[in-house]
Amino acid sequence: MKIAAWAKQAPVEARENQDLPAMKVGSRQHRNSMAARALSVACRVSVLAALAWPMVQAPALAGTAGLPAGLPELPSVNMFSQRDTRSGLALHGYDPVAYRLQRRAVAGDPAYEIVHEGAVWRFTSAANLEAFRDAPEIYAPAFEGFDASGVALGRAVETDPRQFAIIGTRLFLFRTPENRLNFVENSALLQMADGNWNKVARSIAR
Repeated sequence: MKIAAWAKQAPVEARENQDLPAMKVGSRQHRNSMAARALSVACRVSVLAALAWPMVQAPALAGTAGLPAGLPELPSVNMFSQRDTRSGLALHGYDPVAYRLQRRAVAGDPAYEIVHEGAVWRFTSAANLEAFRDAPEIYAPAFEGFDASGVALGRAVETDPRQFAIIGTRLFLFRTPENRLNFVENSALLQMADGNWNKVARSIAR
């Protein structure tokens, strides 16, 4: 405020002292110019501070995964990979052996991991890990973990590892409970999925 008042008064003083020596007039003009520059800089700083304030105050958005702690979020529909691209986890960290032994989806333990076909598989115990290591073709899900009902329709759709069904000796995963129920109740869909799998597999980004 003092700078602004001085800047307004300075030209008046300059007019009142027109008879002062040229050196003094020049000195006042110089001070007037410096005051104007200072006022301009102060205004710019104030504007920039006002613009920056909403950005500093804006809260960060947080997403929710809906999965047990430590597991990655579920992928969006039509993401072409059974393996989570950020963590490298197969089945998003669920134990493939537990589906058969415990008849439910169980999150694996990072202490029990192996790499199989480029993905990291987690298990709840050393025994489950060894069982998978000895016969991965038995415990790995059909259609590389993609939604079986989607494969029946000729599409590769990522799954929610909590939605599963064991039919005969095979483990199938699904995106939604509706997809699971439809596939279980309609045996023709299994034949369609088996027939379409080779074509669907070729469309998947590796």
